[in-house]
Amino acid sequence: MTVANRYCVVLTTYSDKGEAERLASLLVEKRLAACVQMSGVTSLYEWEKEIQKDNETLLVIKARADLYGEIEGAISDNHSYEVPEIIKIPIEEGLDAYLGWIDEVSRK
Repeated sequence: MTVANRYCVVLTTYSDKGEAERLASLLVEKRLAACVQMSGVTSLYEWEKEIQKDNETLLVIKARADLYGEIEGAISDNHSYEVPEIIKIPIEEGLDAYLGWIDEVSRK
């Protein structure tokens, strides 16, 4: 199996920082994600035919690709948005030691 088929980054955003932190903790505690980085972003987008501008918390979730379905479910079940951003990006390459660490701390 190539690296691109084994590991991924999942992106999602939350309007509520506390909600974002709870999801990040849930993913790490359940060993679905090795690491979740959180940072503030300003998002500009169209929703219901109006331009919106919101401050959000972006979550960058590093995980094994085979756990994506459970990660997507956890985000969907714990999100207040009608249509949350949930985007999976394959990791094409990475430091072997780092990718090994993702395996080590993820659910078997």
